Amino acid sequence: MSLLLIFITALIALILLITYIKSSKKSIYYMGWLAVLLFFTTFIYNAKQLKAEFNILVNSLDEPAFLQSVMTGEEVILTERMLDVPLVSQLPELPRGCEVTSLEMLLLYEGIEVDKMELAKNVKKDPTPKTVKNGVIHFGNPHYGFVGDMYTYNNPGYGVYHEPIEELAEKYLPNKVVNLSGNDFEEVIKHINAGSPVWVIANTTFKTLPESLFETWETPQGKIKITYKEHSVVVTGYDELFIYFNDPLANKKDRKIPKENFIAAWEQMGKQAIAIKR
Repeated sequence: MSLLLIFITALIALILLITYIKSSKKSIYYMGWLAVLLFFTTFIYNAKQLKAEFNILVNSLDEPAFLQSVMTGEEVILTERMLDVPLVSQLPELPRGCEVTSLEMLLLYEGIEVDKMELAKNVKKDPTPKTVKNGVIHFGNPHYGFVGDMYTYNNPGYGVYHEPIEELAEKYLPNKVVNLSGNDFEEVIKHINAGSPVWVIANTTFKTLPESLFETWETPQGKIKITYKEHSVVVTGYDELFIYFNDPLANKKDRKIPKENFIAAWEQMGKQAIAIKR
């Protein structure tokens, strides 16, 4: 869409300037330069998005499998793929802000300049306070909004799940956000192959957690099972043995974990994943 808009404004400017040369009408002259101004304004406004799309194309062209599929027309199954996704740390400002920080990385890759603090402010919140009644914890629902305090461990808090993150992402990339939650991990791999990193929920150990690390809350929407080991990262690539990801808590780019461990942790947390359409 960005390329189409730039092309249209450039074409209008060219037509008007050629018309002026032939007719010498000053009205057309001024309209032509107005169109030129509009072209450069449009180009500058969309430059970051165009750069991101160009980088994705270049990265794809570097893949031998991609070239083979173009030349033969046959579908090629890739065994590895890596994307260069900007790394952002959630610390020190957001001790519980892994989900919005991971979303910032996803948006930055798409050329959207946004700060984790802006995302932290704008993500939907669940205002339900934490209380204990007859030994039962009553707290918010991360499927509804961020639960508790994101900015300090001095107050009760937890995190947020895919639904509010998808809603927030839509504000920056309308109609381009795809929620992969509930699908098999192959859908995550497909989006990586297409040049789209994937926001996911896993846990801080990146392997299956024992039941002792889970507890059940009562929320306004009903019971929910949670673990304080919950964590969000951005999947940036894979190979035959490992899943690679940007970790906002460890502040590590392309951290790698054995594939079976990472997928098991992701599945245990409900197969939550969000990507951007290509």
